[in-house]
Amino acid sequence: MTTNAQEFARARGAMPGGVNSPVRAFGSVHETPRFFVAASGPYVTDVEGREYVDLVGSWGPAILGHAHPAVVKAVQDAAAHGLGFGASTPGETELAELIAARVSRPSSVGEPVETHPVERVRLVSTGTEATMTAIRLARGATGRDLIVKFAGHYHGHSDGLLAEAGSGVATLAMPGSAGVPAPIAAQTLVIGYNDLDAVREVFEARGDDIAAVIVEAAPANMGIVPPAHGFNAALADIAHEHGALLILDEVLTGFRVGPAGWYGIDPVPFSPDLITFGKVVGGGLPLAAIGGPAALMELLAPLGPVYQAGTLSGNPLAVAAGRATLDHLDAAAYARIDAAAETIAEAAASALSEAGVTHVVQRSGNLFSIQFAAEPPTDYDTVKAQEAFRYPPFFRAMLAEGVSLPPSVFEAWFVSAAHDDAAVARIVDALPIAARAAAEAVPD
Repeated sequence: MTTNAQEFARARGAMPGGVNSPVRAFGSVHETPRFFVAASGPYVTDVEGREYVDLVGSWGPAILGHAHPAVVKAVQDAAAHGLGFGASTPGETELAELIAARVSRPSSVGEPVETHPVERVRLVSTGTEATMTAIRLARGATGRDLIVKFAGHYHGHSDGLLAEAGSGVATLAMPGSAGVPAPIAAQTLVIGYNDLDAVREVFEARGDDIAAVIVEAAPANMGIVPPAHGFNAALADIAHEHGALLILDEVLTGFRVGPAGWYGIDPVPFSPDLITFGKVVGGGLPLAAIGGPAALMELLAPLGPVYQAGTLSGNPLAVAAGRATLDHLDAAAYARIDAAAETIAEAAASALSEAGVTHVVQRSGNLFSIQFAAEPPTDYDTVKAQEAFRYPPFFRAMLAEGVSLPPSVFEAWFVSAAHDDAAVARIVDALPIAARAAAEAVPD
């Protein structure tokens, strides 16, 4: 039997840093990364045969739990008919129709009429590809070049979006990325989150050149930092007033925080022009999507002048996994996820308070994270000002107790419908031990 340390040493000899995505290296938590070989329901098992309660969930897609029987069967059935054809399949249309049907909400409080911002869907393979395509489409539609993004928001690793990004860039304390030409970086205007005055100022200065604002619907890549009440609606109004578009990034929140994603539960109705999806929509396989009104989406080739293509786009196995996942995400599933998330979040807050650790637990629907700060962070600067040094010992203590957390303080915790009473109890029992470890932490 091999060990995690042996596997990591071997991996470092074959791959840069031993990983294919930086956060997997466990660098910010000062721990040997775990190499998993099996998963079922709320549990994952590493190469040493140790089982953990999982709060990563493949970074969100395992919303029904790992290896959900219906999802596995759907993929197996699809694989039996071929792994891919390089041609269209009925399953692609069915998933696109399902996505469009789910993204709706009452047009205003008290009115039964629903709004449906997604009339057409383009399937791609990754969230990065989805946001990259949405930006190209926005530029093609407006004839403008500039994009506005918010510090701490992560929209994938395409060149123009890495400036002051969250997620892995925040974890590694990188200012952006080498290899991004200055003229490309200059096409992205980065401003502070939850600051409408800054939004108005940038549009007053450069409004005629701005193609779109891109925003995480409810940010989850710098920890959870909820949008201020009405923030998304105000963004849409300001962008539209200046002839720009609003791109709503729901790669993390889409179909996780509710049947229609954050769009469906934001307390103030608003009108995004393009919405990107990932994670849950592929059920754990590489699949993402862009959706919007027909007039805008049909600017994409082959109907329009904005080119986008992908050999593996709409892969039949990924489409099958996505359809099965969405089909089983009913009201009962969301109720289980919400209840488990609430129990764990409240237990974490209680344990940290008992240990005397300054903290807040921030939530957006069933997504939540711990921020080691006295006041709830509202933007990237306040997120970075927290006592992040408390998270590595907290993480390691939870891992020692058999609970796998996201290996970064800048990530959300992901609960699944499979987190039953037994799995939740194991998490709750581990939290006081981890809280004491956080209390004893000292800055590096």
